[in-house]
Amino acid sequence: MGAAVCLAVVSNEEVVGVTRLQQVLFELDGQYLGHPYFVTGNALFNAIARRVDDQTARALRVSHGVFVPGEYGEYPPTASQDGYAGKLGQSLPEVESYADLFMFRDPAHRWLLDSRPRDAHNTHDLQIHGGRVAFDSTCWFGRPEEMRDHRRSVSWFLHCYVHAGPGDDVLPVSEEVLDGVQVGGARNYGFGELSVAETRLVDVETLDFSRLEAAQGTGETCWIELVTPYVLKTEHPSGDSQSIPWWWGVDEDELRCRETRFVDGGETYAVTVVDHGQLVPYAGSDPVRTAVNGVSRVGTHSRFGFGELRVWPPGTDRVPERVAAQAGGDA
Repeated sequence: MGAAVCLAVVSNEEVVGVTRLQQVLFELDGQYLGHPYFVTGNALFNAIARRVDDQTARALRVSHGVFVPGEYGEYPPTASQDGYAGKLGQSLPEVESYADLFMFRDPAHRWLLDSRPRDAHNTHDLQIHGGRVAFDSTCWFGRPEEMRDHRRSVSWFLHCYVHAGPGDDVLPVSEEVLDGVQVGGARNYGFGELSVAETRLVDVETLDFSRLEAAQGTGETCWIELVTPYVLKTEHPSGDSQSIPWWWGVDEDELRCRETRFVDGGETYAVTVVDHGQLVPYAGSDPVRTAVNGVSRVGTHSRFGFGELRVWPPGTDRVPERVAAQAGGDA
């Protein structure tokens, strides 16, 4: 049964941004049946909610999880740290600035070293089980025969964050609760088990927003990146249909949209979303407040990971080649 359609206009002024969140880095302990780049916040929420009391479950909000290769890397130009970072994907980097929150939120993982086969390192190994394709928790790579070890491995991790609604004090969620949750298909056969590698509490309001503060009032355009899909229409009875926010400087017909599914128990509901990965010009007047609100996400089903946004200062982009092209350089 579909929900009654209520067209809502989302305002960044109406959203109360999260002040504290808990980053979680899981290690994938076995094979996984599901999407190769991310796990929905809905799936992670349900996995965690089974292990907590009703009050905590009602308070929790969970982001989408992004798969991260446990490989060597270097800090990207937007990070508060720079230079070589060792096996960056195996632990949570320090979070001092707003940009640090998104180190692992881009599935392309451009922090991977160019000196290694980064595209191969950012691809799951495949396993076939009864005609179904699963993704392995470890990829193996050959080495020259003269080296002592003829093979080396790359393990897979999953990054997400949890936070609570206004006035709810349920953080941190204990590692005992998080350790051993399962996601994806065939969980009753042991697939999709996750173990906690590291967690960290972050106070968003104490982070460095200086690059966005400098852009405020200059007249230059900031950009909004859709880190996760933004819901336009949903058949789920708890959600409303909505237009795109007024502070996106585009019309809806300029955006790439698609239909996906929202699973609730044994029921599946159709959801129309603005697809993630797109950039839209920011037409608002307070990029810092919008950035804080975008971390806690906006719109329908934001509790389950939809509507995560990142605000980029003028002249920056998660894809450096696009900045060069806009400036007239080599793409």
